[in-house]
Amino acid sequence: MTERYLGGGLPNRSDADLQGRLIVLEGPDCVGRSTQIRLLQDWLERLGYGVVNTSLCRSELAEVGLRKAKRGNTIGRRTMALFYATDMADRLERVILPALESGFIVLSDRYFYTIFARYAVRGVDPVWLRKAYGFALMPHLAMYLDVDIDVLAERALKAEKLGFWECGMDLNLSDSLYDSFILYQKKMLRQFNKMLDEFDMTVVSAKGSIPTVQQRLQKRVRALLDLKETEIANGTMHGPIIEGLEE
Repeated sequence: MTERYLGGGLPNRSDADLQGRLIVLEGPDCVGRSTQIRLLQDWLERLGYGVVNTSLCRSELAEVGLRKAKRGNTIGRRTMALFYATDMADRLERVILPALESGFIVLSDRYFYTIFARYAVRGVDPVWLRKAYGFALMPHLAMYLDVDIDVLAERALKAEKLGFWECGMDLNLSDSLYDSFILYQKKMLRQFNKMLDEFDMTVVSAKGSIPTVQQRLQKRVRALLDLKETEIANGTMHGPIIEGLEE
């Protein structure tokens, strides 16, 4: 499959046919992305695929600086958006594209969609954001976990994840963590909803149990990889074989 980019792509790189697939899982804070990504990786590896996972703020070049910047909360919003762009560009060049060229499945917990939503909420021009991230590779499948704000708030309380950034406390929406979480996440959900059609994202309901949501995600991944139920049942191997798996 030929590379497609949000804009002009990475400089000094020629288009190539990628043997692997980039699958992105998006959604608001506390929706359960990390758990579902881990389950998807386990499932794909059992089928024999080589899998690489990545997420925001995991670049060797930018991770430490980004985490310090988030703790300090002193850097301007456009600058932070560019900091995240550095993180993504580094991971794309060093991790994502090499893995895809080798035929691996790359699972990404969040992608540029989250950055666009976060900083649009914070008043950064959406057109500027899209130009700044023009180097980003378009995923082969972008799934959005859809959930109501009431369910999201319940999960956040259970997981005790009403933190500074999850609640958007930098926006001064409310002195209450809970109230700020509700107001901030509603703004984020509106931004995500605007992007669903723009980027042809696949909406997957996040309601129900973890296994139920996983089954919904696997259905979309099976369609992307053209996996038949009979192949899955028979344990047919696909893609780069992971050392240690039995054939």
